[in-house]
This record gives sequence, C-alpha cells and structure tokens, in this order.
Amino acid sequence: MSSPLDKKEVVANQLERAALSLPAKTQQRLWQRIAWRKVGIFLLSLFLFILAITLMKEGARDLGPLVRDRFAINNPANSLGFGWLFAYVVMSGSPVAAAALTFFDAGIINQLGAFAMITGSRLGASFIVLFIGFIYVLRGRNRANSLGMGLLSLIVTATTYLAGMVIGLFLLNSHVLASFQLTSGAILTSIMDRIFDPIAAFLVSFLPNWSLFLIGLGIIMLSFNLFDKCLPEMTLKESQVGRVSRLIYRPWVMFLLGSLITLISMSVSVSLSILVPLSQRGFVRRENVIPYIMGANITTFIDTLLAAVLLKNPPAFTIVLAEMLSITIISVLILAFIYHRYERAMLRLVAWITDNNRHLALFMCAILIVPLILLFL
Repeated sequence: MSSPLDKKEVVANQLERAALSLPAKTQQRLWQRIAWRKVGIFLLSLFLFILAITLMKEGARDLGPLVRDRFAINNPANSLGFGWLFAYVVMSGSPVAAAALTFFDAGIINQLGAFAMITGSRLGASFIVLFIGFIYVLRGRNRANSLGMGLLSLIVTATTYLAGMVIGLFLLNSHVLASFQLTSGAILTSIMDRIFDPIAAFLVSFLPNWSLFLIGLGIIMLSFNLFDKCLPEMTLKESQVGRVSRLIYRPWVMFLLGSLITLISMSVSVSLSILVPLSQRGFVRRENVIPYIMGANITTFIDTLLAAVLLKNPPAFTIVLAEMLSITIISVLILAFIYHRYERAMLRLVAWITDNNRHLALFMCAILIVPLILLFL
C-alpha cells in the first residue's frame, strides 16, 4: 500500500510533465491557428507592390512628354486637379500617389507638383466612400444615413488636406525636412535589384518602355486588392459596441482609432468604408467619426512612404513626410482648439447637401467640375 508521500510524488511528477508539455501544445495550437493562406496572399501582395513600383519607375520617363504637353502638369494647381481626376478613374488614391512619386523621380513634375498630386489623389479617393453610400441608397436604404458618411468623409478630407497644403508647401520650400530620410539599405536594395530588375528588362525586350508604367499601375492596384483580402475579418457585436460606447464619444480616442485601423490595413478606403455599414446599423453616429476620418487620413500614407523608400529617392521621401506632418498639424489644431465649431459646420454642410436632390446634384457637379478647372489652370 502506497504512502501519502508516494502519492504526493506521483502528483508532483504529473504536474511537472503537464507543465513541460504545455508550451508544445500551445505552440501547436498557435501554429494551427495561423491563416497560412492569408500569409501567402500578403507576401504575394508585397512582391507585386515592389514589382509595380519598379515597373512604374522604368515606364514613367517615357510618359514625360505626354503628361507635360497633353495635360500641362506644370504647377501645383493643375497637379492637384490631375491627381484628383486620376483617383476617380482608378477608384483608389494609393496607386495615384505612387504614380506621383514615379513622375517626380522621372523629372516629369517637380517637388511641389508631386506634393499637390498626392493631395489630389486623397481627395479623389474619398469619393469611393461616397460611391459606397450610393450603392446603399440604390438598395433602398435611407439616403441621409447612407450618403452622410461618404459626404462627411469627403468634406473632412477636403478641408484638412487643402488647409494642410499651405503648411506642406511651406515645409517643402523651407527645406526643413531635408535632413529626415529613410533609406532601404544596401542589402535590401541589392536583393530588390537582383529580383525585380531582370523582370523589368525582360518586359522591355518586347514591350515599349511607356507601357511598363501602365502595367505597373495595374499590378499595384492588384496588390492593394490582394492586401485587402489578407486582412482579418472584423465583426462587431452589439455587446461589444456597448462596452466601448463611452470611448466613441471621445474625439482623441476616435482619432487614434482611425490612425491605428488605417495603419494596420494600409488602406484609407478600407478603414473609412467600414463606417458606412456601421452608421447604417446605428453603431456609430456621424458626429463621432470626424476625428476617426482625420486619423485615417494621416496613416494612409504608410504605403506611399514605402514607395518612396523603394524609389531610392530622398526628396520623394521628404514629399510624403511633408504630407503626413501637415495633415497631422491641421488635425491636432482642429481637435485642440475648434473641434466643436468645426464639427457643427461639417454636419450642417452634410445636412444641407442631403436635404434635397437639387443640393445633392450641385455638390456632385462641383466635385467633378472643380478638378477639371484646376487641371486647366
């Protein structure tokens, strides 16, 4: 018959073996929970993104005469209009921002023109959220709720970016950011050159150089679509909304939330488009998302920063840095000093636009005509 001491030793040994096997089991569960398909899609999207930048850089030089002569892109005003309309055409702002950097790298536009074109790309990208709102209206949803979020996104983006242009142009003209640079590193540059330069050389062997820009533009749009697919599915239950309802009413919390979600997704279209169904279900109200939109409009430049690093052009990096810093300064000033007045003004303007069809038609005509006027200035 075993003694109590022997039983204690057996129990102790069992606990020790269980403790030793726990990490292995935990690691096995984590290994099984990893979505390897999404990891593969992410790596593919990153590969395509770098390839697209390489092709667009090679092809941009031959597009110089077309852009300069046909569109007369020679000042910040028409660069702003060009980027705005370009984003309408491709239904995305990030490819247009990357195109602006490749145009600058090829000497087609100057530093101020590239800055203005990137700003225009973000104004055009805001139209996507409004377009999603139109789809909800066509499906029989309430017009004010469906269009309100898209309109608010576009108006907040326009007011902050256009005000930020003044600061950004000053920063570029004063050269205060010239010393802040981020390089890709010799090892990474060598690896990229060995992988992607032969692909570009192969395509050039049987295609005209200018076509590489169009091919790269198509590839970069594909890379962003693939990246969206590798993001985790986000669900929001009403119980979860109840727990964070107090945080939603705090502007600085929403500002940081918009920055974080866009930083993770690297797509302002994704982070802002989430607001349309959430607003339609009553989870968030329009007055709560203005700081969220401001935050999203800052970290959306992460992919453009990466494009600048891949171009190995220090002034291109400075352009993107000036964009981020100028929008941050404007957003912080609004939140700190005039947020409630700014909020009321934005909501009144959205209410006026959605009040009747004539107001809505005037606004839609304006966002189509204004970039055309800027393009021909």
